[in-house]
Amino acid sequence: MVRVKLPGDVTAWSITDHALLNELVNDPRMSKNWQNWNDIKSGHVGDDWPLIGMVKVTNMLTADGSEHRRLRRLVTGTLTPRRVEALRPRVEQIVGELLDALPGHADSDGVVDFRKYYSDVVPVLVISELLGLPEESRADLKAFMDNVFRSDLTPEEVLANQMGLYQLLANQVQYRRDNPGPDLTSALIAAHEEDPESVSEEELVGTLLIMLGAGQETTVALITNAVRALCTHPDQREIAVTGDASTWAGVVEETLRWDAPIGNFPFRYPLEDVVIAGVTIPKGEAIMAPYSAVGREKKQHGDDAESFDITRTQRKNLAFGAGPHICVGAALGRMEGNIAIPAVFDRYPGIELAVDEDDLVPIPSLFSNSSSTLPVRLK
Repeated sequence: MVRVKLPGDVTAWSITDHALLNELVNDPRMSKNWQNWNDIKSGHVGDDWPLIGMVKVTNMLTADGSEHRRLRRLVTGTLTPRRVEALRPRVEQIVGELLDALPGHADSDGVVDFRKYYSDVVPVLVISELLGLPEESRADLKAFMDNVFRSDLTPEEVLANQMGLYQLLANQVQYRRDNPGPDLTSALIAAHEEDPESVSEEELVGTLLIMLGAGQETTVALITNAVRALCTHPDQREIAVTGDASTWAGVVEETLRWDAPIGNFPFRYPLEDVVIAGVTIPKGEAIMAPYSAVGREKKQHGDDAESFDITRTQRKNLAFGAGPHICVGAALGRMEGNIAIPAVFDRYPGIELAVDEDDLVPIPSLFSNSSSTLPVRLK
């Protein structure tokens, strides 16, 4: 248990031990409801706090017990395995079209920002089609969601982003109410209209928010991190490109473990004083889950946990969380990764980084764990 300082002179706890973190996310004494956070109740954290967009939301992410189960059922009942699998041909089409277009984005030196023109685009198009987002609103939603994950916005930028995002999501709900289709938003609206007590209007918008965030940011980072890892580990790359589908599944799982898309995830709040690793955590203090850090913990993953090895026997990782709040979009993210990553090396077998790996600049975020760009040369 370590004490960490967040932007705005806000403090929290972080658990760097896999077993302890796994226990925490399953502990019924822990609440996900931000209304139990002392710093919000005291007014120390306000609506202009840089990280508020990841904390003060009304959806299953911040609900407990029966309320959480009610909201989660709403999503799992619409985001079914059949609906996810039905997206496979469209994901393959999107991937193919984007790979075709990549050379056209190269600069005069033949360098392409792989993240901007591929990793960033695949998940956005997939989740937008899943949710039935009109094309004309996708760029704005992408910009708003990117800002939600940033940790360096000014208070004024935070407030403006929150207002703009929620207005755009409310407009999306109204658009699909007027123009229903075979999409997830229309299915959620139908559930709401059939039984208004199943989900409120605010929860409906909040559910779209979590679906956008989970369906976008995690997969962007997964694809970016996997391609970067293979470009910088030629031995692992050789194993991958000469292997079969199961080998590429190993690439996805090893990337999730070794370079997890979510660096840190907020928050849980003890409903009573608790003792963790000999440290007393008072009721209502924030505890953060450092998922990317525990992915390299030696006690869980072996003495070579720092090594990227796609052939390792995988042990449980927490990249998609665990317990009652485990990510409902994990299957979709894995499917996208298993399609989008091998397709890159099939189309451009000689792809290489155009800069030194140490020169890559991280996303300015406590949450997203990836580089802000990925300059490559296509070969």
